[in-house]
Amino acid sequence: MSFLLHAHAEGGIFKTLLNVLLDGILDTLMIIPFLFLTYLLMEFIEHNAASRARRFMEKAGVAGPAIGGIIGAIPQCGFSAAGANLYTGRVITAGTLISVFLSTSDEMLPILISGSVSPTAILTIIAYKAAVGIAVGFAVDIVLRLVRRGERPMCISEMCDDDGCRCEGGIFRSALHHTLTVGGFVFAVTVLSGALVSFVGTERISAIMYGKPVVSHIIAAIFGMIPNCAASVLLTNFCLSGFITVGTMMSGLFSGAGVGLLMLFRSNKRRMRENIAIALTVLISGILFGFLADVLNFSIIP
Repeated sequence: MSFLLHAHAEGGIFKTLLNVLLDGILDTLMIIPFLFLTYLLMEFIEHNAASRARRFMEKAGVAGPAIGGIIGAIPQCGFSAAGANLYTGRVITAGTLISVFLSTSDEMLPILISGSVSPTAILTIIAYKAAVGIAVGFAVDIVLRLVRRGERPMCISEMCDDDGCRCEGGIFRSALHHTLTVGGFVFAVTVLSGALVSFVGTERISAIMYGKPVVSHIIAAIFGMIPNCAASVLLTNFCLSGFITVGTMMSGLFSGAGVGLLMLFRSNKRRMRENIAIALTVLISGILFGFLADVLNFSIIP
């Protein structure tokens, strides 16, 4: 009898691991096109239009956070990964990257729609996240301009050196090399984080955050930094089920940049202090503006 129970338990674990593995494959496949197109664009800039692109980015850089906030509001997680790569190559500013991270919501929109949340409430949440992203992004860029003598020039070639890329093979081959290298890294971490969420259990996570103002915002913001779409899915479902407030949900969604932060630490590994500063800015912003959403009495109930 004990042998049968043991076999059943092993079968359950095997099924869970298989589901986590399949989710990791799907999540990775979803961002592969964004990775490839981003690297292709950056290789084109590096090889064919470096000087002209530099002048264009220098002129358009001031408005970067506004553009990043709007783009990040589109319901997907690919732009956050693309933004991390563009920042590593210094094509966009730190403020623009943070704007993208804060406004990104991953799977929030389809889940809210499927939960019969009113369009007005959904648009309010999206607009609030985009506005916060834009405001924080501009603030970061202003502060950096005040404390720095000058911005670093674009340095896309650094990623080639770090990945052992052979750019002589052409921009398509080089972009594919970067995509496969980074995609494999994303897959590994996504599977590990998915397994953690699966074995800890959603009930335990919701019990930790239920009915605990401020504390729940901090926990949600930290939980939101899990580098895949699972965090946004769980937090949005918890909110729809009444386990957490809208503000608590938004704390996690503000910090939940999908694989963006993961990509940042992977691609910008020469500047870890910058990565940590960006991650802390996103985390603290998530806690503060999520709490503010509750103070403003945001609701998804008609």
